[in-house]
Amino acid sequence: MFHISDCRKYSRCPRLFHLEWNAPKREYQPYVRLDEEVSDLVIRKLGIRDYWLGKRGDPAEDAVIAAETYDWLVKARFEYGDLRVKVPFMHRVKDAWDVYFLFIGLYPHAEGLEMYGDTVWVLEQLGYKVGELRIVHLNASYVRQEELDVNQMFIVSDFFYNSSCNPSKRITAEVRARMKDPSDLIAEMKECLEGDTPLPCRTSKCASRVRCRYYQECFPDEKREDDNSIVTLISSRYKYDMKKEGLLRLKEADPERIEGHRMQYAQIAADQGNGLYVDRMALRSWLDNIDFPITFLDFEWERFAIPPYQGMKPYDVLPFEYSIHIMDANRSLQHKVFLSIHDDRREMAESLLRDIPKEGSVIAYNAEGAEKIRIKELADMYPDLAEGLMDINRRMEDLQLPFESGTVYDTRMRGTWSLKTIMGMMDDESGYHDLDIAQGMDAVYEWRHLDLSDADEEEKQKIIENLKEYCGMDTYAMTVVFLWLISLADEEPV
Repeated sequence: MFHISDCRKYSRCPRLFHLEWNAPKREYQPYVRLDEEVSDLVIRKLGIRDYWLGKRGDPAEDAVIAAETYDWLVKARFEYGDLRVKVPFMHRVKDAWDVYFLFIGLYPHAEGLEMYGDTVWVLEQLGYKVGELRIVHLNASYVRQEELDVNQMFIVSDFFYNSSCNPSKRITAEVRARMKDPSDLIAEMKECLEGDTPLPCRTSKCASRVRCRYYQECFPDEKREDDNSIVTLISSRYKYDMKKEGLLRLKEADPERIEGHRMQYAQIAADQGNGLYVDRMALRSWLDNIDFPITFLDFEWERFAIPPYQGMKPYDVLPFEYSIHIMDANRSLQHKVFLSIHDDRREMAESLLRDIPKEGSVIAYNAEGAEKIRIKELADMYPDLAEGLMDINRRMEDLQLPFESGTVYDTRMRGTWSLKTIMGMMDDESGYHDLDIAQGMDAVYEWRHLDLSDADEEEKQKIIENLKEYCGMDTYAMTVVFLWLISLADEEPV
């Protein structure tokens, strides 16, 4: 018996489907925190009182029997033709059933609507007349007050949204126009499982949006490629074609088949030289904007689908930790860290104002996409602290800029410019590999144990220690990278 998630995996990649089907079950760690039972909240939103509630593992006939007597079905499981679907909400309206899909996001788009069509197909094959299709989703503009208001937090939409997040095509009409009989797909999936694991086949889906978890397993040779391999060329549609043609190095890239990004130019120039490209004039110009004392700042935060605290919106983040390293003109460092366990945003904002010097520059890595946003959110939340917080933002520079702009490129970066990658190039004995927490999401998962109070006192203290070490390593790494940039700017071109 297949589920819609299996169909989506097969459509993306038969090899992915085969590997996932035969893989042992793994613990799922969600990127976004979702503590509430969303179905219970939607039941309140829809005003449902008398209903039948399905559960995982229900025989399919249970929902069929329930549909004879109930006008509302919640989480009902149905099966037809080796396809099992879960219908979030079904409502009998005269002689038809309106279906309410649940989208735990902000703007449901028409991409991926096959799952809706497959659900309707199963219901209609079983003899149910399906009426209107709607999607219940989170309201992006909702701001939580002291109590959660489900009527304001959810929107019941008859429309998909376009790329501008405006209502566009009607859900019912669009799903029916594009609905297909999945029988042939199901037959292909069965045949796939009866055979050996399909061979790897590189497509744009392998690394689109989120890189497939089997990417390294499918293409192990990529890790063994030289640092200046053509496959490290950033944002290139044709790099694998060029490799097949024998153009193996960055410096051999066909000028007619590169997109012309500044970073691509830096990569090719680095390979044409000694593995390092530096636009010293641009780098010196960036460094000229930085004044001592320099505060290196990094936040850690949790993202919640349902806002748990006052002043938060759906999918807002809750910062729970920051680390700062303060460097004076003599290059000496002072380290400070703040770690909260629950909602301590006010204390964090006040602590930032105490810890960060009133003069000098503030540096963060990806400041525009992270730290500046976090500080602006705190300023909006606490108007009496806004002036000081926004002054921090006005003094903030982004350490990522010299790399993402192509001002500096070292072939050892291998087409990426994450802080960990660049830190890994430094001849520094300290590094992330010695830490118990080595990734940002690992830090979030560990903090959840503190927030949910499911760790004993010894575990709690160990988690706190590990979190402080990890966040501190981020800001320490920034100091190492910053001093390296200074040394590059001071060097004379070879």
